[in-house]
Amino acid sequence: MAKKKIISIIILSWNTKKLLRQCLKSVVSDQWLVTRKKKPTTNHQLPTTEIIVVDNASTDGSPEMVEEMVTSTLHLIKNKKNLGYGAGNNQGMRKAKGDYFLLLNSDTLVKNKAPVKMAQFLGQHPEVGAIGCKLLNQDGSDQPSFGLFPNLLVTLVMLFAEHWLGESFVRRSGDKVKETDWVMGAALMVKREAAEKAGPMDEGIFMYMDEVEWCRRIKKSGYRVMFYPGAEITHLGRGSSKTGRKDPILNIYRGLIYFYKKHYPRWQLPILRLMLKLKAAGTLLLGYLTNNQYLKETYGQALKIS
Repeated sequence: MAKKKIISIIILSWNTKKLLRQCLKSVVSDQWLVTRKKKPTTNHQLPTTEIIVVDNASTDGSPEMVEEMVTSTLHLIKNKKNLGYGAGNNQGMRKAKGDYFLLLNSDTLVKNKAPVKMAQFLGQHPEVGAIGCKLLNQDGSDQPSFGLFPNLLVTLVMLFAEHWLGESFVRRSGDKVKETDWVMGAALMVKREAAEKAGPMDEGIFMYMDEVEWCRRIKKSGYRVMFYPGAEITHLGRGSSKTGRKDPILNIYRGLIYFYKKHYPRWQLPILRLMLKLKAAGTLLLGYLTNNQYLKETYGQALKIS
């Protein structure tokens, strides 16, 4: 009899106690998970599951809450400082026993056996190294789930025309299986062998753009990256961003610069920096004209980064 596959669900958390509790409850209550209160399934085709929570030095009681829930299938890694998204997930993958790694945000809600469906899709497609499911907003509407690599044209649209073209050009969702450049890290599943071949997540990126960079290397390693709408997960959004939209914007600025230095020809970096400066300067001016403190603070810092 073939060995049963294992899914390792790795949940990174930083001061998201309430969201983390909801996420874990959704994972544990899904029918396929073997817990203390449930007997193992008799369907040997379904993979078994382990959960690894990586806590990035939370001070809101999150690790203590998880410690009370620890079982043979739920593990906790406690960090003494916030290591960031890539480093934290790398810790989880090093501990994981699974054939498939599901990187799951703590601000997500699992439904309808989504992890199993994703693993089964990967098992049926040896050429695919990573997949993302369809992400949903809390009201059930589609959320952007995959996108294009940020070349100069894509970055231009993202910075200056995303309001008009972003949902259809830069990032999108859909109802059909589709090969893509990258999938959102809120619920990203990767085969162990693909992760080993591509290497771990780049810890030079603290947060945001991490999944884009990793998918780039997974594709360079010879695997395909796919969007798979047959599995759906609700993503509540920005659980670990305590400053609203400020941190995401600043980290995307940093991530873009890092990505270009690593993956694109040197001549493209000055063009990227110019676009980032123009976006920051224009929005900063708008902030002063409208006396918008958020715009002044955020894009003043963004101008310095670019």
